[in-house]
Amino acid sequence: MTQDSAPPTPLSGSVLAEAAVVVAVVLRIHATVWDRYSWCAVALAVQAFYVQYKWDRLPQQRSAVFQFRLSTNSGLLPASMVMPLLGLVMKERCQAVGNPHFERFGIVVAATGMSSALFSSILALGIARPVPTNTCVISGLAGGGIIYIMKHTLSVGEVIEVLEVLLIFVYLNMILLYLLPHCFTPGEAVLVLGSTRFVLNQLIKRSLTVVESQGDPVDFLVVVVVGMVLMGIFFSTLFVFMNSGTWASSIFFHLMTCVLGLGVVLPWLHRLIHRNPLLWLLQFLFQTDTRIYLLAYWSLLATLACLVMLYQNAKQSSSETKKHRARTITRKYFHFTVVATYIPGIIFDRPLLYVAATICLAVFIFLEHVRYFRIKPLGHTLQSLLSLFLDERDNGPLILTHIYLLLGMSLPCLVPRPCTQKSNMGGARALVPYAAVLAVGVGDTVASVLGSTMGEIRWPGKKTFEGTMMSVFSQIISVVLILIFDSEVDLNYSYAWILGSISTVSLLEAYTTQIDNLLLPVYLLILLMA
Repeated sequence: MTQDSAPPTPLSGSVLAEAAVVVAVVLRIHATVWDRYSWCAVALAVQAFYVQYKWDRLPQQRSAVFQFRLSTNSGLLPASMVMPLLGLVMKERCQAVGNPHFERFGIVVAATGMSSALFSSILALGIARPVPTNTCVISGLAGGGIIYIMKHTLSVGEVIEVLEVLLIFVYLNMILLYLLPHCFTPGEAVLVLGSTRFVLNQLIKRSLTVVESQGDPVDFLVVVVVGMVLMGIFFSTLFVFMNSGTWASSIFFHLMTCVLGLGVVLPWLHRLIHRNPLLWLLQFLFQTDTRIYLLAYWSLLATLACLVMLYQNAKQSSSETKKHRARTITRKYFHFTVVATYIPGIIFDRPLLYVAATICLAVFIFLEHVRYFRIKPLGHTLQSLLSLFLDERDNGPLILTHIYLLLGMSLPCLVPRPCTQKSNMGGARALVPYAAVLAVGVGDTVASVLGSTMGEIRWPGKKTFEGTMMSVFSQIISVVLILIFDSEVDLNYSYAWILGSISTVSLLEAYTTQIDNLLLPVYLLILLMA
């Protein structure tokens, strides 16, 4: 497994700055939690930095089985720390409210994240030539300490669950990285595939242990998203043996989608929630007048977004050059749209927002299948529409920017509810539901638009000092507006922590070359929950 990158070069200033920001976050969480697992997180960060350094110096090998996306660095350090840090803060919050079940769940999240990061480090060190002796020693010491702590703190069932998740992670890596070259950096593969395998394992576990009382059906709609991902793997294998661009293939694709949806996904959901999923969904969506107004408002925003895409496509068709590409301001229009979508949902009806985001994510994945396989009649149309809004990160066969944006904005909705109870959400934690809106919807958008138009002083890399400062100021203004319009938010004088968290994530946005739509909201979420 080799990264398709440039020849070996010394660490750049932006890579060192990104590493410094991530280590600062790790130390802040360690100082807050201060237990054996937080020490494990520190050890993991140290070894991940050394492994990333060795990985980034690997020479280019285009004949490698797994080809990664071109990037300044592999991103192993920031990606490796996401799940361990998230598990730590979840454990801390659930411990504070006296919920031992979700406290153990947070420990399992941290343990699975650490095990996946260690596995990725072993792969990276295994292909390095010459063998980096010092890095192997550091990784061995860190890995040995982490495994020792897990051995003495995890139950037998939890150890089995960690091993199950690790096994799914290995198979997902082998399948998806082979089928989808140049779509992920190593760090993005750890983050995206690691999160997918954890969700898949939780669904399998809940399906096998289903009982009569399973809680809110809203919690299980992620089955639809997982079903779409598995459907993509199925069709990727199938279309190796047949041409996907014919009408016969199109009819077969839609028929098989109906068969898989009606024969697998819906029965799976029915088993989990003990009622008809479609009838429950209709009843849920139109349960109150507020939900009807929100759905009408969101439909209007979706219509406007589609009109913008059609206008840009017409502009490309009338242009003399076919290399027309939407400007940064035009692309960031969709960030403003999701801000206008999510803020009313967070304030008035968070369960409806979660359901709508889950359904939209499933639809986005389905449409990406249609575009990727060139399914008639919409495949080529979607290709021309979406190609206008690509950035430098979309250089593989998949177009994932819009999916990453929706997923990143929805991340705060995925935090288990016992960890976000109102009794446990005073101070900076009251802003946890708004973490993605602040980091991506406001901060990243303002930094990109104003930095590209007004910025002159550059950080190491491409981003500008002016863009970062405006990102911080815009998020502070947004926090003030949230205090005005959301009466449930009480910051309790924790302004210094909020300012430090926003500034830290803004610096990470300035230096990272990974998918910021995913990385920024989860880091701000971690800092606000700590």
